[in-house]
Amino acid sequence: MARINGFIGRRNFIHLAGVGSIGIGALIGAGGILWNKEPSLADQASNDDFGEKPQPVNPQAALKILLQGNQRFVEGKRLNPHQSKLRLQETVAAQYPFAAILGCADSRVPAEIVFDQGLGDLFVVRVAGNVASPEAIGSLEYATSVLGAQLILVLGHSKCGAVKAAIEGKPLPGRIGIFVEEIKPAVEIAKNKSGSLEKNTIVTNIQYQADNLAKKSTILGNLVKEGKLKIVGGSYDLATGEVSITRG
Repeated sequence: MARINGFIGRRNFIHLAGVGSIGIGALIGAGGILWNKEPSLADQASNDDFGEKPQPVNPQAALKILLQGNQRFVEGKRLNPHQSKLRLQETVAAQYPFAAILGCADSRVPAEIVFDQGLGDLFVVRVAGNVASPEAIGSLEYATSVLGAQLILVLGHSKCGAVKAAIEGKPLPGRIGIFVEEIKPAVEIAKNKSGSLEKNTIVTNIQYQADNLAKKSTILGNLVKEGKLKIVGGSYDLATGEVSITRG
């Protein structure tokens, strides 16, 4: 099986994981992108060359970059890196995100903004409750085994509506209840802990979904065992903008 820098090629990946059913074109394509009028400071200082595939960023370094970016966001000192038209043109041919994020679809938690990153930096999968759904897992398999990301951050947040709905346990219309059901096991675990059930469930759900990524995916599980992938959890505070690591 063909490999690129230790990762399986796109065609072989599709054959291996069967992600054609979730629409591989949706994973690769992108549109509606905005850019700054002038290159950012980070762009001017960047030596990135998308003409050659860079080596994957190791998990520790990737997490450090994320947390440093979040600190800039909290302090109001964002660099807005990789958001110029030049960067847009650099990423046309290929993408090499240094990290992947499974985050909640909540409009108040946009990963690229809260981590102060730009085009091509992060492979972001967002679903209500940051649930490890089959579609989310397939996307993350692609981000890691094909694109080379060696870090997955499962990002939950305070005052999560999906978590609240799972705690209340009321009937829900349409397909809303599908992802809420995936959070209920975390609710049951959190009930055994002292303190706020909502806060405890948010943290427990992050851990639960992170564990499910490796348990439900042979590809992700094997990458973890081979030391090519680390899965961590983090919680975003809506009031402060700060991300705290809850699962290292």
